[in-house]
Amino acid sequence: MTCIRLQTPILLALLSVAAVCPAVAQKTESDKAAERKNREASQSEAPASTLTVPPGPPIIKTSDLLEEKKLTPWKRLPRYVLRDQRGIWTSPFHTSKADAKWWAIFGGTTAVLIASDRWTSKQLPNTSTQVAVAKWSSRIGAAYTLVPVSGAFYFAGLGADNQRFRETGILGFEALANTEILATVLKLATQRERPLEGNGHGSFFSGNSSVSSSGFPSGHAMTSWALASVVAHEYPRPLIVPIAAYALASTVCVSRFAVRQHFASDIVLGAGMGWFIGDYVYARRHNRELDKPSALEHLKAHVHIGGPARPALLASQDAEKSVALASGFQPDR
Repeated sequence: MTCIRLQTPILLALLSVAAVCPAVAQKTESDKAAERKNREASQSEAPASTLTVPPGPPIIKTSDLLEEKKLTPWKRLPRYVLRDQRGIWTSPFHTSKADAKWWAIFGGTTAVLIASDRWTSKQLPNTSTQVAVAKWSSRIGAAYTLVPVSGAFYFAGLGADNQRFRETGILGFEALANTEILATVLKLATQRERPLEGNGHGSFFSGNSSVSSSGFPSGHAMTSWALASVVAHEYPRPLIVPIAAYALASTVCVSRFAVRQHFASDIVLGAGMGWFIGDYVYARRHNRELDKPSALEHLKAHVHIGGPARPALLASQDAEKSVALASGFQPDR
C-alpha cells in the first residue's frame, strides 16, 4: 500500500506533463522553416549521431546569427526542453530497429549489474582516504560545476564570435536540463536505497529515500556524460577533445562508486542515459549551417602557396601524372 501511495502522485504528475507538453511545445512557423532548412543542410559532413534522430529546428537559428539576436535562443529553450521530454519519454514507442539494440544492451547490462551490486560494492577497500578523495573528485559532475562550464562555452563563443562554441554552451544547458528532469522522475519512481542506507542491499521502492537521496540512477553520471556527449559531438577533432571530455565524465562515475554514493548499476545506467540524451539533443538542435566551410576554407582547399609540390587533391590519377610530368616530378611507381 505504501508503494502504491508513493507511485500515484508520480503517475499523476507524469500525466499532467504529458497533457501540457503538446500545447506548450507546439512548433511555430519559424521553427518549421528552420527545421526544413536544417534537414536540407544535414547532407553535409557533420558528425552523425548514433541514434536515428531527424534534425529539428536548431537551438541557434541562422536568422539569429544574421540579425544578432543574442537572447532569442534562450527564450525558445524552455519550449525545446519540453519538446525533448516528449521525445525522450515516448522513445520506446517509436524506436527504430537500428536503435533497438541499444535498449537491449543497456537493459541487459543494468539487470546483470543490479544482481551483482551487493557484491561489487564490497570490492573496494573503502578506506577513509578513498572516500575523501572520491568525494572531492566527484564534484566535477555536480550541477554547480557543469552549469558554469556550459556558461563558459556560451559566453566565450559570444565574445569571440565563435558560433560553434556558443552553440556548445546552450546545447549543454539543454542537455543538462533534460537529464535533471529525467533523473528526478526516475529517482522518485524507484526510491532506491544507496549502499550505506538500510541493509546495504540497494532495495527499490523502500519508501526510506527522498528524491535527493534516492540512488537510481546516478544524477552525477547522467549530467556529466550528457555534457561530455555534447562537447564530443561538436568537436570530434582533434581527438583529444572527446577523449578529455569522456575521461572527466568517467572520473565522475568512478568517484561516485568509490565514495559509496551509488551502486555500479546506478552509475552505468546513468552514464548511458546521459550520453544518449547528449546525442539526442545534438542530433535535434545542432545547426547544420555551421558545418559548411567558409569562403576562406574553400579558397585554402583550392589554392597552393609555395614552391612546387605534389598536389594533394586531384580529380584522378591521370591528372596527377600530367601535373607531375609538367613540373618535372616523378610519381612513385
